[in-house]
Amino acid sequence: MSHSKSRERAETAFNDVQSQFFARNSASQEIDHVAQARDAKTLRLREARLAHEKQVLTNMRLAQEATNHGSRP
Repeated sequence: MSHSKSRERAETAFNDVQSQFFARNSASQEIDHVAQARDAKTLRLREARLAHEKQVLTNMRLAQEATNHGSRP
């Protein structure tokens, strides 16, 4: 009988530890997913900002060229 009770306690303790492990693993995976999503969004925003800045510079250059050409005799 004591062997059976001892085994039950050991299995219960093991299950508790296993549950904690799976909970931590799940939380870790969720954190990784959130970090990947954040990194992807940061990359998209950076690319959009750089494209916008490139367009602004191009427009400024074109406007400057038009101004320069317009003031020549």
